[in-house]
Amino acid sequence: MKENLVRLAERPAPIRLGCFILTLLLLWLPLAAPIYLLVHNSNLESILTLVLLYVVFILLLRLWGKYVYKQPQILRHYGLEFTRQNGVDLISGLAIGIINILILFGVESLLGWLMWQQPKVFLLKVVLEGSLVGLGVGFAEELLFRGWLLDELQRDYSLRVALWTDATAFATLHFIKPLEAIIHTLPQFPALVLLGLTQVWGKHWRRGRLGFPIGLHGGLVWGYYIINVGELVKYSDQVPDWVTGVNNNPLQGVMGVLLMSVLALWVRARTERSPL
Repeated sequence: MKENLVRLAERPAPIRLGCFILTLLLLWLPLAAPIYLLVHNSNLESILTLVLLYVVFILLLRLWGKYVYKQPQILRHYGLEFTRQNGVDLISGLAIGIINILILFGVESLLGWLMWQQPKVFLLKVVLEGSLVGLGVGFAEELLFRGWLLDELQRDYSLRVALWTDATAFATLHFIKPLEAIIHTLPQFPALVLLGLTQVWGKHWRRGRLGFPIGLHGGLVWGYYIINVGELVKYSDQVPDWVTGVNNNPLQGVMGVLLMSVLALWVRARTERSPL
């Protein structure tokens, strides 16, 4: 058995990825099935199954590193290390993410495309909720895409191929949903690809640490969560929604794509100045 696992490390990346995903599903499904059967609240059901999936994912990562690659500290290898520098990276990423969201909505406000308004809910509660959602999403998606997946790709392919494959996979996997919903949210695909590229460059900029990508991702989600859930803006309809964002989602508009393009180029420039 151990010899087979060692040989697995020598197999092509698509085979390794397939084996990992299949193993993950085989471990998760028997645990998730009772939740689907017993929990009738769809929101609670989604939260519980996703949390369980990620717990199993992290446990499997540790076993994967130990037995397939002989790396018992695989999470540290991915860039998930609890150090002061990674903490600084996390905080700076959060700040940059939130600032970029404020810049986007601030520019649209100056152009007269939206108006700021008093929150209709208790704002402090929204801010705290947003911090948890942002950091949770940032941690989960960055460990998955810029940790495990990027590492698997870089073991077989050039940095350029790994970069574009990772970013494209990141964007594509956000569209695992019914066809009608895919068509409806398709305009956000370019912005998601740009975010994926930015996160890979951000990780390279910070010497392979995940703190900055987690923080940047979390900051973008947190900032948008506060504005959206807090109902802090109202669009004036002076321009079509494909400019500001379909369904009020900035990533589904020209301005959101422009923001992500500028952010991607800014992070890339710093990566080129600080190569690994």
